[in-house]
Amino acid sequence: MFSFLINIFDIFLYRPLFNFLVLLYNYLPNHDFGLAVILLTIIIRFILYPISVKAFNSQRVLQKLQPQLQEIKIKYKGDKEKQTKETLELYRREKINPFSSLFLVIVQFPVLIALYRVFWLGLKPQELDHLYSFVKNPGLINPVFLNLVNLSEIHNLWFALLAGVLQFFQTKMLVPNPKDHPAKTRDISSIMQKQMVYFFPVITVIILYNLPSALSLYWIVSGLFSIVQQYFIIRNNDKSK
Repeated sequence: MFSFLINIFDIFLYRPLFNFLVLLYNYLPNHDFGLAVILLTIIIRFILYPISVKAFNSQRVLQKLQPQLQEIKIKYKGDKEKQTKETLELYRREKINPFSSLFLVIVQFPVLIALYRVFWLGLKPQELDHLYSFVKNPGLINPVFLNLVNLSEIHNLWFALLAGVLQFFQTKMLVPNPKDHPAKTRDISSIMQKQMVYFFPVITVIILYNLPSALSLYWIVSGLFSIVQQYFIIRNNDKSK
């Protein structure tokens, strides 16, 4: 059963991503592997764009609703059933799905695993045997980006730190101003915000430091894409008010 799932994963995710990456690599000037990774990242983000926009809007609304959610918890502290009912009613009233952002994570997670395999295994010559008939075999993939960074190597501190910084700003954009919270829920909300803003970037740096640099580059480009996307969504939402 497990081998069957791996085969399905390879057929529908790993091999298409690997082949598309090699296709980009073949047609780019100087066969720059880093540029191929950047283009692949942008294309993936455009494919996931509708889902990510919906998830971002839900996250923003959920953040703004934190004071009201805290008030419900305080008001119905001893009644879990009433707490749940009031929380769901609040979600219904605001027309949001609290699981939409989770859906984006669920969609992206297998993609990240597939990309990890692509960047980890795909650079091995024997993996080129998995190319489709219409994808030219380059013989050997040079993993160097702009003749400076070997994207097949791990422990790239600068890439990991840059990804962490972008994660910081990306998360910061989701967090509302603590001054907008009622006084009785402000302390709780401030703690939650600080945990989000600083915890996620630190975890990002730790994880990416131990992964191939190509995955860090994917995360950096994806982070930049998200920041630009979030900026325009926020600006458009503010204009529509």
